[in-house]
Amino acid sequence: MSTLVSEKVKTIKTLNNIAESGLKVLNQDQFTVDNNSENPDAIVVRSFNMHTFEFGNNLKAIARAGAGVNNIPVDQCTEQGIVVFNTPGANANAVKEMVLTSLMALSRNLFAGVAWTKTLDGEGEQVSKLVEAGKKKFVGKEIKGKTLGVIGLGAIGALVANDALDLDMDVIGFDPFISVDTAWNLSRNVQRAMSLEQLFAESDYITVHVPLTNDTKGMFNKNSFSIMKPGVYILNFSRGELVNEIDMAVALEDGIVGKYMTDFPNENVLKMKNTICTPHLGASTTESEENCAIMAARQVKEFLETGNIKNSVNFPNVSLPYTGKQRVAAFHQNVPNMVGQITSTVSSYHLNIADMVNRSRGEYAYTMIDIDDKINGDIIPGLVEKIRQIDGIVTARII
Repeated sequence: MSTLVSEKVKTIKTLNNIAESGLKVLNQDQFTVDNNSENPDAIVVRSFNMHTFEFGNNLKAIARAGAGVNNIPVDQCTEQGIVVFNTPGANANAVKEMVLTSLMALSRNLFAGVAWTKTLDGEGEQVSKLVEAGKKKFVGKEIKGKTLGVIGLGAIGALVANDALDLDMDVIGFDPFISVDTAWNLSRNVQRAMSLEQLFAESDYITVHVPLTNDTKGMFNKNSFSIMKPGVYILNFSRGELVNEIDMAVALEDGIVGKYMTDFPNENVLKMKNTICTPHLGASTTESEENCAIMAARQVKEFLETGNIKNSVNFPNVSLPYTGKQRVAAFHQNVPNMVGQITSTVSSYHLNIADMVNRSRGEYAYTMIDIDDKINGDIIPGLVEKIRQIDGIVTARII
């Protein structure tokens, strides 16, 4: 059911510590950040689990300062007409640096070497001799000339692929859903894998950068391991559930997988042979947190002020240049004659339509209509209520 929106100062609530540089995007004349608000206009969140969170009837948007939205009940938000944003690409450089650092550290047995060297504490003058005698256990290999397979060529994957080329690696990539924007930014020297099986078979190292979906869950399993080169190194800085842990443990024991590095440790993974775990550090840089906060705040600000939507995971992305004219914004079921009913309702108030846009995403759609005439404040509640009463309307407001 739609709610009537009061266009006053908007209240923003944060559920995690959000970088101050992001909050500064929300000017104090139009927005107030109130973390005690029980019914904010929007929420900015990082990792807070919102699956048991109660949404107020005034909530219009949730912005995740990061890429993954597993901590947000997206389907519930869609049903209630709450737009959910994420910030793809804002943390891409941080993750890219982590992947490339880890790639070289794995190859040179740096992690094992550092751990062993620390055991020499207390050996006194023998440390130097022990180091020279023991270093042969940690002889590594160079990544130059080796083949890196990159699964997922979005913002992060494309950066990894391009920089790996600069390190004189051969790079093969697989992404059947690559966007035009990403394709423009991807080096032409990245070889295209026609299938995951081809990438698995040709790669000395594999790094994965895809979201967790029903199709990608457990994509690293005994079947995929059976195709890979013996001793392949696998890096997972996307989601732990992409890997079947039982099959990975067996592949590591048998030497099919030489090393596995993951940013998502749990009790099972910590027990695996030749596994290096980091505590979810992929995007944990000051710069990344600031970039994500700024991007999330800008998207919320744009939506609340103009109705425009960019980087939503549940609403269609929609943009209509904002000229200051009053705007009707409605989220509704994607069924025939919805736009006609909305425009007819607007016209019934003797209002002239200056411009409009309609975009759909699956079972839902979003319509914005700019009005030529200044809408009399007295009729706004009635107009919104009339639109709200149209069968299939989820939310409606006038900006």
